Amino acid sequence: MLFKILQLIGFGLGGVLIAVICNVILLRFSRSLGIRNKNDVIIRWSNESKPSLGGVSFFVVFVFAPIAYSILFREDPNIFQDNNKFVGLFVAGSMAFLMGLADDAYNTRPLVKLGVQILCGVLFVLTGSSINLFHSFYPDAVLTILWVVIVMNSLNMLDNMDGITGTSVLFILISCLVSFWLFDFNTSIWSLIMVSMIGAVIGFLSMNIYPSKLFMGDAGSQFIGVFVAYFGMEYLWNVGSFHPGAAHPSWLGIFVTIIAFTPAAVDTLSVVINRLKKGQSPMVGGKDHTTHHLVYSGKTDREVWLIFLTIAAVGCILSISMVNLILLKAYMAVSLFIVYFIFVFIYLYRNTIKYPEPKN
Repeated sequence: MLFKILQLIGFGLGGVLIAVICNVILLRFSRSLGIRNKNDVIIRWSNESKPSLGGVSFFVVFVFAPIAYSILFREDPNIFQDNNKFVGLFVAGSMAFLMGLADDAYNTRPLVKLGVQILCGVLFVLTGSSINLFHSFYPDAVLTILWVVIVMNSLNMLDNMDGITGTSVLFILISCLVSFWLFDFNTSIWSLIMVSMIGAVIGFLSMNIYPSKLFMGDAGSQFIGVFVAYFGMEYLWNVGSFHPGAAHPSWLGIFVTIIAFTPAAVDTLSVVINRLKKGQSPMVGGKDHTTHHLVYSGKTDREVWLIFLTIAAVGCILSISMVNLILLKAYMAVSLFIVYFIFVFIYLYRNTIKYPEPKN
């Protein structure tokens, strides 16, 4: 047990260290590379252009973790169990990162981004990773693809103020990791990749919390979006079915996922509702997110981050508690936790109505 804990600590600290080193190097040698001058003043909350290269460190850690694992555990005959799933995640993550990197540099067309996002979802399905809600291939495949597209776009939309997306992702990954450990505490490739990425996000946040030195960029939001979509699907959505020898209702995973993803889900839902009411496209950037409206209400940028930190942390605790309830077969109690999501949605959405975006 102690050896496993030390391994986890090592991979976590390795993720932090690699992320910090990558970001320091990028900041020092890329003063202009990755700076988005296109529509920063219109779309981003900060009027100051900064490098949008923070997501590069995510991908570097993502590549480093399995290499380190294969070196340390080369004698393990099951070194890459569920190899097809790992290949699917690696290829989808690489595609999302490269597409995001291209968008940071050249502002790719929305349809191209959507096509890559759909392809990432298709890759998951073809390599054996899908949401097990209907227990029928085609409905579950469609739901999986929609899930991947929604998460990738949701986190991209949430990446509008310092520290918000990184903090939300941090607690989502913690929820996934603890959910995984509640069923089987081990140091498999999956748990070590998650621990490494948690470290990478912490390392990134050290330079992204207000006042930030760099942004995540589309390379970061698209990659971390597909990464979170995968583990959210495996260990939150499918929490009712992946425990060996104990079948649980598949609908339970819906509640666990909603609570863990509360910050991103509430922000996206609020923006979509408000923009559709105004006859605007939900996919166009703007300063009408729940984070922005909190500032319009008189909050500082750091206070807004603290609010989302609290929402994400409480959501993480509640989602883990829900997984425990599922293990105890307290199914009906799980549904009560949805009250938290409703409370957060009412609080943030009401704020968007009460404190509208100032007109120039």
